[in-house]
Amino acid sequence: MAGADSDDSLYPIAVLIDELRNEDVQLRLNSIKKLSTIALALGVERTRTELLPFLTDTIYDEDEVLLALAEQLGNFTMLVGGPEYVHCLLPPLESLATVEETVVRDKAVESLRKISHEHSPVDLEVHFEPLVKRLASGDWFTSRTSACGLFSVCYPRVSCQTGHFRTLCSDDTPMVRRAAASKLGEFAKVLELEYVKSDIISLFTALASDEQDSVRLLAVEAGVSIATLLPQEDLEALVMPTLRQAAEDKSWRVRYMVADKFSDLQKAVGPEITKNDLVPAFQNLLKDCEAEVRAAAANKVKEFCENLPEDSRETIIMTHILPCVKELVSDTNQHVKSALASVIMGLSTILGKDNTIEHLLPLFLAQLKDECPEVRLNIISNLDCVNEVIGIRQLSQSLLPAIVELAEDAKWRVRLAIIEYMPLLAGQLGVEFFDEKLNSLCMAWLVDHGSCYNVEAATCNLMKLVEKFGAEWAQNTIVPKVLGMANDPNYLHRMTTLFCINALSEVCGQEITTKHMLPVVFKMSNDQVANVRFNVAKSLQKIGPVLDSNCLQTEVKPVLEKLASDQDMDVKYFAQEAISVLSLA
Repeated sequence: MAGADSDDSLYPIAVLIDELRNEDVQLRLNSIKKLSTIALALGVERTRTELLPFLTDTIYDEDEVLLALAEQLGNFTMLVGGPEYVHCLLPPLESLATVEETVVRDKAVESLRKISHEHSPVDLEVHFEPLVKRLASGDWFTSRTSACGLFSVCYPRVSCQTGHFRTLCSDDTPMVRRAAASKLGEFAKVLELEYVKSDIISLFTALASDEQDSVRLLAVEAGVSIATLLPQEDLEALVMPTLRQAAEDKSWRVRYMVADKFSDLQKAVGPEITKNDLVPAFQNLLKDCEAEVRAAAANKVKEFCENLPEDSRETIIMTHILPCVKELVSDTNQHVKSALASVIMGLSTILGKDNTIEHLLPLFLAQLKDECPEVRLNIISNLDCVNEVIGIRQLSQSLLPAIVELAEDAKWRVRLAIIEYMPLLAGQLGVEFFDEKLNSLCMAWLVDHGSCYNVEAATCNLMKLVEKFGAEWAQNTIVPKVLGMANDPNYLHRMTTLFCINALSEVCGQEITTKHMLPVVFKMSNDQVANVRFNVAKSLQKIGPVLDSNCLQTEVKPVLEKLASDQDMDVKYFAQEAISVLSLA
């Protein structure tokens, strides 16, 4: 019997070995994903003595299997017996941290960082620190790149020296220097200030002038992190010369990184350096010769202006920033204009009513008429913050004529774009304003001769407006106008009534549909034009689910039966289909 027990206890590991040697990758992957179950079956001791050595020896597999393994091992602490034995997980993770595939290495480093917190200080010094040193001095660049991400979790609890990290920062392989540059900021955060000043600054300066732009741009991010750690008086001498140089780097990627991190940098360096150094640097980035850099800087305009020192904010914006912004409004690149349009409205709250009316409104108007739809949408989406500053009346006098002009544009695509923005605009401006200024526009679109897309979009637009303003508003404002079109001499307009009823019935609900819309549909079943009659059948099918069963049987059914014996084949077909779908046969 004892023999049978020992056979049973060997079973999980035997199955695992079989599955991990199977030719089918999916089977190997599934077995790795079940590792925790296997470890539970084996118990903590056998997991340490059999499973982990086996896994460490078999690390030569497809990347997806190794990735799953690296992830699993990060959650294995309790399965090997808790923090006391967590160092047993280091050998397989060390092997995984040296493989060729980046995502596997990154996951192994992530798991090592995770379990580092579960080591006691003694275990960290005895087991973890030597691992970091081995990786840092490995023959292959893969192990050296992985080492870069482990210094920050190791250092705070072990007195390891910064020498190894320094060596990695000047490694011959660009990939290693890149990894070092990307981790320099987080490593600086765990060091004492004296080491930051004596060691890290020189590493930052060296990486920021590396021959590879991919290293220099990562150094920018590190520079921002380091700036947050230094006292104000050291910033100018230790960090700013390097960051100024980065803002004018010959590679646009580095300048892009400076623009992208500009708000963080501004918060890190404080008001004085912002005024003296960052304002001119920001102006240059807004005028950069590369569109990507201008777009990244344009994205930061509102944030940068908000964070300027209050006593000189308005002067700096009006004198230094606004002239650059005016140029960007007519930039040749649509991404730049779009980035600016997404934030420019926010300047109105910073600059106040008078400046907005005099200086910003002309820019908003220009952007509202831009040929790029995204620019127009970004302006319309943010109208509410301008509305708060200058009030609805002023807004209606300035921007509304431009919206109306676009709504009546000769090009149907331009009209369509404005139709699609209308619910958004209505929500921003409120129901009273909408009824007064825009309602008639929305109704005019329903009879847009230029494009069937526009009529379809206009009916969809009405539905969204009713969702926003409610059924009562629809009953008083929209429904009477829609139903009035049922008597229009143009049969296309009569059909539009039916399309609108289809769209509105669901949002308006049973009562309004039965009481106001249904009688009009019934009346139109006698229309002279067959196209209108078969659309009546389609409408009854569409609005049937909104109606109660009594109404369907006593009122809808007779109308559909009459249409089912119509002379026109199409009318017959759609009437019979409606009877069948609504189960009225």
